[in-house]
Amino acid sequence: MTDTTDAVTEALSVIDKALAQMLRRELVSSGEVTDVLLDVRTLLTLSAPVEH
Repeated sequence: MTDTTDAVTEALSVIDKALAQMLRRELVSSGEVTDVLLDVRTLLTLSAPVEH
């Protein structure tokens, strides 16, 4: 389970960095890319195990 948690945490980190970078770019439709990244981030967050 730790491997899955680590993978999700790493994916969220990569997505968060990409979101910040996309907001500063003008050549790519940042709105569309941001929507996709937020959708993926939401799915990863929902599938992440909850630790008590």
